[in-house]
Amino acid sequence: MPNIRSTIKALRQSKKRNARNLQKKTEFKNAVKEIKKLVAAGKIDEAKQLLPKVYQKLDKAVKSDVIKKNKASRLKSKASRLIAVK
Repeated sequence: MPNIRSTIKALRQSKKRNARNLQKKTEFKNAVKEIKKLVAAGKIDEAKQLLPKVYQKLDKAVKSDVIKKNKASRLKSKASRLIAVK
């Protein structure tokens, strides 16, 4: 445990940011998994409706620097290709 006041505050901030980033990461990962499940089950229409929400979650993750822009682009492309192929 740190002794200096500024490092104590930095630790508090770090824990809060870590929790927030983990939540955003979990949200977009679950959204991508949900699309994959829907496509595998053959529910293409439901997957198409979910696609904008996945895009939104990925964009928010990029905005807060949870993931990089190219990774989000890759995941968006992959999701849309899954829907288009079926």
